[in-house]
Amino acid sequence: MELGTNFAAKLEPFLLISKSAKGAAAAKLIQDATSAQGVFVFAELLELPNIQELANNEHHAPFFSLLQVFSYRTYKDYLANKDSLPQLNKAQITKLKHLSIVSLAATRRILPYSLLLQELQMPTIRDLEDLIIDAIYLDILRGKLDQKEQQLEIEYTMGRDLEPGKAEAVLAALKAWASTTASVLSALDNKLAQIASYSTAVAMDNEEHDRAYNAILKDVSKDSKKRGPLTASGNFMRGGVDLADAMDVDEEPRMKGRK
Repeated sequence: MELGTNFAAKLEPFLLISKSAKGAAAAKLIQDATSAQGVFVFAELLELPNIQELANNEHHAPFFSLLQVFSYRTYKDYLANKDSLPQLNKAQITKLKHLSIVSLAATRRILPYSLLLQELQMPTIRDLEDLIIDAIYLDILRGKLDQKEQQLEIEYTMGRDLEPGKAEAVLAALKAWASTTASVLSALDNKLAQIASYSTAVAMDNEEHDRAYNAILKDVSKDSKKRGPLTASGNFMRGGVDLADAMDVDEEPRMKGRK
């Protein structure tokens, strides 16, 4: 199951309540939703007319901006604008830090501890690792803590809400990725074709070698049959007679004749 598949369901109760919430009630609803455990996506809530109206109200506009931060921005963005935003409680701070890790992982698979400590304003590495472990248990991300290299290796993360105006950039990135993937697959196909061609050539060479080898064995076998079997001394026999002995017998009369 993909990460974050149940997050939309966790937001559903707040969507139902928001239909009748206006003004201060809608602002309170934003506080509740951004503090609630298991709620990590907010696009549907942000798009509701009752919530959109808060942006035009001087007193409630900060809560609308806060919802935008939780939808597609980071803890560092909050700190940069905290004077104009509502103060965060402990649950909101932790959630926004979790979401910030997701945003950082969108641009790089390896996240050094040094970067995370700075971006999330964590006091110690132990606190940072506890935060990451909680994110893994909450199904926000999958990854590996590399304590030796002091880094987080990201395998997969949930998807965050898309900021307005960023769709074109995302589409361009996806097209570039698709193009790169197509090029890699094409190169792999060519390499596989080369390997297959080489394997076929090797198989044909081996087959030719086997044919030549078997032909030689056949010729040697025929020649051996013509010469006859071998004796214990390694000489050929023909007609039951050791050919070497027969040659010796023939040589003796000739030697005597010469004397």
